[in-house]
Amino acid sequence: MSRPVTLDAIDWKILGELQADGALTNVELARRVGLTPPPCLRRVHALREAGFIEGYRAILDAPRLGYSVVCFAFVHLASQAESDLGAFQARIEQWPTVRECWTLSGDIDFLMKCVTEDMQSLQLFVSELTSTPNVRNVRTALALGKIKALGLVPIEADPL
Repeated sequence: MSRPVTLDAIDWKILGELQADGALTNVELARRVGLTPPPCLRRVHALREAGFIEGYRAILDAPRLGYSVVCFAFVHLASQAESDLGAFQARIEQWPTVRECWTLSGDIDFLMKCVTEDMQSLQLFVSELTSTPNVRNVRTALALGKIKALGLVPIEADPL
């Protein structure tokens, strides 16, 4: 498997550690990847500037914070013209319920991960979604439980 980027083993270790725990201190990160803190920090800054690290965020416990319903919505639009897609994408940005959204190939145009407080809130959101202009069809699937949630990039222990 070839990768379209040129990173050395330490860069990959840094990325793997930060993807697993973005709150690591530079000192702890340096220890884990086998560097002293100053060169480790320089590498992290270089990886950010080069766009390999997009940002950092905390992963919150949604049910503990009152958001216990997770639903996936599969949306099929009536038209895929650029202006129609753009209008729907702009609407997605306005819905706080939609936490993640992907465009898809095939019969479904969008896959949205949605989080709400309860079933009534979900029902209100789905009603709003189905009445949105250009929406032809919406299918939903309630999540029963999370089995696996890792960072998007599968980083091997020894990538070289």
